[in-house]
Formats: sequence, structure tokens, C-alpha cells
Amino acid sequence: MKPTIAALAGALLCTAITTHPAGAQTSPAEPVRIGAILDMASLYADVTGAGTEFAVRTAVADYGGKVLGRPVEVLIADHQTKADVAASIASRWFDTQNVVALMDVAASSPALAVMNVASQRKRPVILNGPGAISITNESCNAYTVHYTYDTYANAHAVTKAVLDQGGKSWYYLTADYTFGHLLARDSASVVTAGGGKVLGESRAPIETADFSSYLIAAQSSGAQVIGLANAGTDLINTVKQASEFGLTKGGAKLASLAANINDVHGIGLQATQGMQVADTFYWDLNDGTRAFAKRFQDKLHKMPNGLQAGAYSATMHYLQAVDAAGTTDGDAVMAKMKALPIHDFYAANGVIRPDGRMVHDMYLFQVKTPAESSGDWDLYKRIETISGDEAFQPLSQSRCPLIKK
Repeated sequence: MKPTIAALAGALLCTAITTHPAGAQTSPAEPVRIGAILDMASLYADVTGAGTEFAVRTAVADYGGKVLGRPVEVLIADHQTKADVAASIASRWFDTQNVVALMDVAASSPALAVMNVASQRKRPVILNGPGAISITNESCNAYTVHYTYDTYANAHAVTKAVLDQGGKSWYYLTADYTFGHLLARDSASVVTAGGGKVLGESRAPIETADFSSYLIAAQSSGAQVIGLANAGTDLINTVKQASEFGLTKGGAKLASLAANINDVHGIGLQATQGMQVADTFYWDLNDGTRAFAKRFQDKLHKMPNGLQAGAYSATMHYLQAVDAAGTTDGDAVMAKMKALPIHDFYAANGVIRPDGRMVHDMYLFQVKTPAESSGDWDLYKRIETISGDEAFQPLSQSRCPLIKK
């Protein structure tokens, strides 16, 4: 039977403390422990949470449950969207449980905190849920991989598409933390470079219940486009309340810079139809995506998103790198992860750059109308495939200290 979060937490507290210095090798009988520090009950629980846990555990099972002849054990914890809690969990796992790598840390602020902890101990961290471009810019380190999307890629794809359709004046409704700030900033840079204007911005705390004052400010600006630089339940609440306010009836267009399939499904096609969405994955792209989606839906009764599909791919890639390296040593495994190409249902010919960015194709989708949809999760039609080299920030613009110019 799969252990519950409570059981895992209890096991962590009851286990005798055994310190493993960074880079130390362990007994061949000891399990290879990997972990994921997620949002299991807050605003990002639907887009990471149990779905990411399922993806990581399924990848381990599909790999055979062992690597280097040792069983692979998966630990899961809830960081409660708090950076200090995430850093504390990571420190305890690395120092007392000999967790050798993390397959995800949901949300940007917790991820940035954990990256520093992991780097000090030379433990790889693969990030699927967070989007902050700073992860591979000024905050980059040699032990972090940014695997799925980032604020640069999403903001550029959606903003450019809306600009091309004539949306030249923008007002941003932004989640007031690192992820939202960077998402709005990256979008605004595209607007100004494309000859448009940014008329203003409102920043709302995460888990805001009432967006009325922010929506009124956006409407009063007269902007053609309201850029939504938020995600999860914040995004769902914003769009639903904007619809109730009749915000778009006055001619304004909503542009979500970080929507995923869970958000669109939660809001409904009536309110989201025609919206353009950038993503790294869609369940109905090909036979491989549909096969993974069926397993996911059979277990969780919903379709996977790009963050969760990425967690499966990332876990498989990590285990392959460990086998290729013949060790769980962080430096050796990171070298193999960057040397080995990634080719699976999530990414075709993906590669990990020196700054830690995994480069792969992205997609621009348009949300279907209710009449176009043939089922509960039949939500997108593909508009464009964006090559990885075009989608992600070029190394020539990188602020990562690992990149020599």
C-alpha cells in the first residue's frame, strides 16, 4: 500500500539520525532515496500535489523500482507554500535521511530557498512546478535543472500572440511574489519591444479571495489587454470574477500568462474559450501522451498537466543518469544528466544546458469553444509548435554566473 504523507512524516521524525556528509557513498543495501517537496493542500495542490507524487512514483516503478541494484524510495512532503518550511525539510532529508536528489519543489519561492540548501550539499534538484526565470539566471547553480516551463518562455509565447492580434495596451494583475513579478516583467518587456504600452499593474497577495478592487483598477485603466500574471486557484478566481464583472464585455481581453489545463478545466470553456495558452504538454498530442494520460486519469480521475508529465520524465532521466554514472554522487550524476539527451512522450530531443535549463519544444494552444469540445478534457487545439531554441531565453542573455561570455 502506498504510504500516506502523514505516515512518511512520522517515519522521518522517528528514524534515528545518521549524518551523511555531502558526496558520501552509502552501503549497497541502503535504498536510494529521492524526494519531492510539494504543495499538497494549498493554491497549487491541483497543479502539483498528488499528481506530481503519482508521476514520480510511477516513473520509479516503470524503471523497475531499483537503480544500481538498490531499491528506490520516494519521500513526499508538503511545504505549505512557505520557503522556510521547504528549506527545513530539504535540510533534514539531506542530512538525516540521505536523500540524494529532489524531483520537484513546487512554487518559485520555496524552490529558490531549497536550491541553495541542495547546492551546499551537492545534491541535484530538478524543478518542474516553479516558473521563475531567476532559477536559471542570477540564482542558477551547478546542481539545479529547470525542466518544464519558465516565466520567460510562457510570457513571450502568449504576449507575442496577443500583440500580433492587435492587443497593444496592457494592464497586469500580478501575484505578489517572485513568480508573479517575473511573469509580468517578462511579458511587459515583450509588449514594449513590440511597440505596445504598459498602462499599470496591481499586485495581489497569493490566495486572495476577492479580486474586485484589482479588476476595477484594470478596467479603469482602459487597457485593451489584462495580463494575468498568476496561477492556480488565484488565476481561477480572477477569471471567474472578471466574467461576473463583465470585464470583457467592454472590449478588454484577458491574457493568462501561466494557465494550464487544470485552470481551464476549473474555470470552464464558457469563460475561457478563445484564450491562448502556452504549455509544454497536452494529453492529446500523440499516442505517448495519451498513454500516460490514461494511467494518470485512471488513478486520479483527471488529466495530467505539463508540470506533472515533466516530473515523470525528469525522474526517469535522473535514474538513467545515475545508472550511467554508476553512482549517486551529485557531480557525476549532473554531468550525465547534461550529457544524455531526453527523448520521451514529454520531450523530443531535450537537452540540459550549462545554466540548468532543459531546452525542449513548447506549444501555443487556443482554448476550444463549448461547441468544438467533444468531452470533459477536450480543451485545446494546437496553434503553433515553438522550438526550444526560440521558446527559452538564449544563453547570450543569461545572467547565470556559470555562463562565461
